[in-house]
Amino acid sequence: MIPLIAIAMASLAGGAYLGATSGSKQLGEDFASRWEDRDYRGMYGLITPESQAEYSEIEFQGAYEEAAIAATTEAVEPGRAGRAPGGDVKVSVTANTRLFGTVDGEISLPVQNGRVDWAPHLTFPGLESGERVGRRLVLGERAAILAADGSTLATGQGDARFSDALDVTGEVGEPSPELVPAIQEEGFPGDEPTGISGLERSLNTVLGGKPGGDLLAVPDGTDLPDVPDSVDGRVLASSKAVPGKPVNTTIDPELQDATVNAMSGVNGGAVVLNARTGAVKAVSGFGYSTPQPPGSTFKIVTTAAALEGNQVRLADYFAPVESVEILGRDLFNAHDESCGGNFTEAFAKSCNTVFAPLGIEVGEDNLVDTSEKFGFNSPPTLFASQYLEDGGIPSSTIPDPIGDELQIGSSAIGQGEVLATPLQMASVAQTVAMGGMRSPTPIVSDEELLSDAKPVRVMPKEDAAVLRSLMESVVNYGTGYLGAVTGAQVAGKTGTAELGIGKGEKALLDAWFTAFAPSKKPKYVVCVLVASTTEDGGEVAAPIASQILSEALS
Repeated sequence: MIPLIAIAMASLAGGAYLGATSGSKQLGEDFASRWEDRDYRGMYGLITPESQAEYSEIEFQGAYEEAAIAATTEAVEPGRAGRAPGGDVKVSVTANTRLFGTVDGEISLPVQNGRVDWAPHLTFPGLESGERVGRRLVLGERAAILAADGSTLATGQGDARFSDALDVTGEVGEPSPELVPAIQEEGFPGDEPTGISGLERSLNTVLGGKPGGDLLAVPDGTDLPDVPDSVDGRVLASSKAVPGKPVNTTIDPELQDATVNAMSGVNGGAVVLNARTGAVKAVSGFGYSTPQPPGSTFKIVTTAAALEGNQVRLADYFAPVESVEILGRDLFNAHDESCGGNFTEAFAKSCNTVFAPLGIEVGEDNLVDTSEKFGFNSPPTLFASQYLEDGGIPSSTIPDPIGDELQIGSSAIGQGEVLATPLQMASVAQTVAMGGMRSPTPIVSDEELLSDAKPVRVMPKEDAAVLRSLMESVVNYGTGYLGAVTGAQVAGKTGTAELGIGKGEKALLDAWFTAFAPSKKPKYVVCVLVASTTEDGGEVAAPIASQILSEALS
């Protein structure tokens, strides 16, 4: 007969064992659940003090992120946790990856004193101690970029890629060190030619298709995520490369050539839009990539806000002056000229001394609100927003809040901290051309790539008609007379932005001209920026715009 005390001791030991097993299982489930949620801080709190002493929280999180990039993991789905030999806990894990499909495996979590004795091989299912996850990729066939008429703008593979319109398509090449992490996170090798600028970069995942190859378990210390050929690895999963899809653009090849030729030798950017649809027909230089202070082209926005708020009428008279004082600072007209007259004359001559005080009267909130209706502080609508993020295409911006009265006045004349691309200022002109309705500005025609942006009513038709007449006056007898076109009325606005570099005649300026024609039945919108020049927008940007519009309308 077994003594009762012995039975009691056996029962107590069994109860303690079952409790420990249950606790370890719960630890494994908690650890895996936090992994599923990418709660790396919570996971780190579940590992042993010894593990924390060896690996910082930043190193811990970095190891999981490195594994996710290498495997192109989109989601981790943990299964049941169960007991493993030696007190460890096994957790079944499914990693859903973009390139390698579904990878199933187990993670064996060593447990010490109710915590996970962590090591880097626990970052992906199927790894053994001393291993990390890496990949060896094969690129799919890169697809072509096509013009609106179906002709080829860019074609070829790798270093042999050829483009007839680099300003639109951008380039394929080996990524810079700064670009490599983003390329690798997309699932492309960082040491192979890939899209590095323009549409080639923004639409890299479309044009480049889906790389294939092997997902590997490799020794610690191997360069990751792209494993050198000299390193042997154990294959965890494999996939075949998928070719890319051609991208159809809205670009008019003849107008593209004309725009590039007109901008030949010029540091700057130009964009041509279809006035009715907003579609991009041509791009030169940094037409949508490098926001600059828009100078007096922004007075279109200020005027729209003032008309909406009944702060100005065409018949209002402004005494000619050389400068105005705002918060103790003198703000001058271009070349310190005396400028004034009725509002039409003030717009045609681009009087800072009229528009800076007008901006203050309009007020910070209304100026920002009107700017945002025109598209400031929003992503461009060249294509769907996720591709803008991939390509790093910037928004045009106005501060919100702007600041004091001096900053508001400066913003009202396109200075201060207002920044815009030629694409943005072309969109501003296109809004006026279409009676106050701002259209998206797509550069692609493939439905699945289009932005979901809709047309926006920016101002009443009546106000747009007033602005159109004001822009006509700029070309007919104002600062933009060199933007005129034979046989068609042009409506435009010049801009000259001070960059704060140099003084007097040697001061560097950004010279702008944005316009549409014919003004009554608009067909094309053009915006030209000549960057870091010493001449005004009316002197250097307007003639280029005239050349482009002449070609477009011929």
